[in-house]
Amino acid sequence: MQAVVFDAYGTLLDVHSAMRRHAGRLPEWERLSAAWRAKQVEYSWVRSLVGPSAHRDFGVLTDAALDYVAAANGIADMALLADLRRAYRELSAYPEVPAMLTSLRAMGLPCAILSNGEPAMLAEGVRAAGLADALDAVLSVESVSVFKPDPRVYRLASEHFGAAPADIAFVSSNPWDAFGAREFGFRVFWCNRARLPDEYGLGGTVTEMADLAALPSLLA
Repeated sequence: MQAVVFDAYGTLLDVHSAMRRHAGRLPEWERLSAAWRAKQVEYSWVRSLVGPSAHRDFGVLTDAALDYVAAANGIADMALLADLRRAYRELSAYPEVPAMLTSLRAMGLPCAILSNGEPAMLAEGVRAAGLADALDAVLSVESVSVFKPDPRVYRLASEHFGAAPADIAFVSSNPWDAFGAREFGFRVFWCNRARLPDEYGLGGTVTEMADLAALPSLLA
């Protein structure tokens, strides 16, 4: 492998940590957080399908998804919603992430993020999670104005490293993202934290992990 490329949201960064921080102010915060994430991803897919004129950056979609979930659940506390928006830009990294990235760097493997996030949003998130020094690049879909799993997004990583897809390890917790990356030709590692059942025919075609702690040994 010439490089290791990570999805950011849900893979390195815990997307549910935003609502978890304010759990005491929210009814059924886990259900609401799952709905926020689902609507955020849905918006990215729909706008990609409609075409370039419909593109909005991921920060805009994240806020719109929160507005929808709040309206659907009768949440009208504007101060709470502002705090949740801020918290999403300062998500926590999963516990094993810093040590895992340190190990990969010690192995001489360049590490990068390839994310739906827009550049400023990603910069804030990486800095807040303490990961900036462990990454060689942070690549955003905004340079092609379309979201994953469009192949134009995955091509950004191949072009950045000047490497064939087969020489890049791609890591994601999202099965639809793992599928898109596999179809592009990356060697894919699916971080299946939620123990989801197989879908998209990933079983036997990608390497499945319960978390990211084992990744360095799998790439050794």
